[in-house]
Amino acid sequence: MGSFSVWHWLIVLMIVMLVFGTKKVGNMGADLGKAIKGFKDGVKDEEKNPKLEPERK
Repeated sequence: MGSFSVWHWLIVLMIVMLVFGTKKVGNMGADLGKAIKGFKDGVKDEEKNPKLEPERK
């Protein structure tokens, strides 16, 4: 029961490569990397310039 072994993940990766092709998988990886980088940059900007909350009455 537990997690999958390395062999299971390799088989899944090979099936994904066969279905989508190596170019599409590479593009998805690059897009995911850009999205993560954009998220990190957004978090850094928010830490530098925190928005002031309006006063509640």
